Amino acid sequence: MLLRLLRRYLRPYKGELWLIVLLQLIGTMAALYLPSLNGQIIDDGVAKGDTGYIMRTGGVMLAVSCVQILASAGATYLAARTAMGLGRDVRSALFHTVGDFSAQEVTKFGPPTLISRNTNDVTQVQMVTFMGLTMLVMTPIMMVGGIFMALREDVGLSWLVAVAVPLLGLVVGFIISRMVPEFRRMQTSLDSVNRVLREQITGIRVVRAFVRERHEEERFAVSNGELTTAALNVGRLMAFIFPIVMLIFNMSSVAVMWFGGHRIASGDMQIGQMVAFLSYLIQILMAVMMATFMSTLIPRAAVSAGRIGEVLGTRTSVVEPERPVLLPEGPASVEFDGVDFHYPGAEYSVLHGLSFSAAPGQTTAVIGSTGAGKTTLLNLVPRLFDITGGAVRIAGIDVREASLDDVWSRIGLIPQKAYLFTGTVATNLRYGNPDASDEELWEALRVAQAKDFVTEMGGLDAPIAQGGTNVSGGQRQRLAIARAVVKGADIYLFDDSFSALDTATDARLRSALRPRTAYATVIVVAQRVSTIIDADRIVVLDDGRVVGQGTHDELLDTCGTYQEIVESQRAAEEVA
Repeated sequence: MLLRLLRRYLRPYKGELWLIVLLQLIGTMAALYLPSLNGQIIDDGVAKGDTGYIMRTGGVMLAVSCVQILASAGATYLAARTAMGLGRDVRSALFHTVGDFSAQEVTKFGPPTLISRNTNDVTQVQMVTFMGLTMLVMTPIMMVGGIFMALREDVGLSWLVAVAVPLLGLVVGFIISRMVPEFRRMQTSLDSVNRVLREQITGIRVVRAFVRERHEEERFAVSNGELTTAALNVGRLMAFIFPIVMLIFNMSSVAVMWFGGHRIASGDMQIGQMVAFLSYLIQILMAVMMATFMSTLIPRAAVSAGRIGEVLGTRTSVVEPERPVLLPEGPASVEFDGVDFHYPGAEYSVLHGLSFSAAPGQTTAVIGSTGAGKTTLLNLVPRLFDITGGAVRIAGIDVREASLDDVWSRIGLIPQKAYLFTGTVATNLRYGNPDASDEELWEALRVAQAKDFVTEMGGLDAPIAQGGTNVSGGQRQRLAIARAVVKGADIYLFDDSFSALDTATDARLRSALRPRTAYATVIVVAQRVSTIIDADRIVVLDDGRVVGQGTHDELLDTCGTYQEIVESQRAAEEVA
């Protein structure tokens, strides 16, 4: 998967890659030439006392060193740009892929792992790309060139290369093979830590309200302990590598000096040749060490690439039609025709044969007990999920036949959990219409009964924290409603959007909304009967089935489930 990912996202950087290889070749060849020049200075300059030869050859060494420095610096610069570009492109691809996911795919992966895959996993691939372009390209050139140059200096010591290189490769390779499963454990544990920490931060009020700090500390300690254990295991294995590498380096140096000294004494080798041979052997072993160091990064990057590929390879269950049908302009009805729906992997359906319609200029309310399928029903209109049976139509056209952008542009959705983005009141309201004027924003706030508290906060430029945590639940709901009003949709979907409001504010808001939604189709999901008592039609759900339709008065006479809901709320009000 790593190679497939790199092939795909490094394709736009072919020119840079070829230039990196060229610069690495020049830099490595220059590095390989230096020991030979150094040996010549010792044998032909120092030994013979030829100062002129030393100066001339030293000047050549200085020039070769400058070429090596420039080539290596250029290769490193290009490698860094290429690796950062790769990381940018992969993150962008992940972001857009996740952005196209339906709620089903987001639920399948979960937010914590999607976040870590777009951050930590991309960083691992980015790092191995950079290290590969700076080290892995140079390593084979250094090894092959080093062996050639070493044999050129003295063939009699070549058996030392044949012993030292395989020994280093085998020992380090064995250690690395033990590290791969630990890297997999690290990435999984990182997801777990991310998930627990995210839950604790998001639910901090609940944790404190139920005095569960100790329990959450224990949960975090377990996840953190698993990550720590995996990281320590990797660290211990990595700690073995460098002492072993240095041991083999030093033993090889001693062997060269020992056997090289004997060859010098017998006249088969000169001192400069031995020094050059030792330098080449060290360069060869350095190349092996760099290759093995890269091998420690590749397994973790391969795991990360697999996780990235899993996301990129997942196709959303809500797909665009090949030939989308345009929805007609103007008010649009919403029709549910024999709708069935069950969540992936669920044994039973949530909705069964659901049929009713909502007409423009009317308010259609949906009520039922908890778990009756009200929110699920509403999520089918904007295709957050796709139905498993029947049809959902807007203006007589199946939503699966229209483009998603066309469907979404006609809908103003106020979700059950009102979410606000980091910014200001104005930036959140203009999420519905970027071109809205300040006057339009204030009018929407007036309709949503939010003008007073926004004025107290400091006006349209008042800051909003992530998720709207610096305002109350009722204020979040009213700002979310104002955002939908600013958009000016043909279909408004209110998913229990008045639950955090008191009865008086609820009534004023619905009264102010009526003129703004006079020609639109309004579907309201509610728990409170007082919120929907004036609706043109009320649909009663029970266990995913429609058990009653009509006005409030009609349902009181014909629908036992609705009577139970009304009676239970009336009794609760009397007790209160």
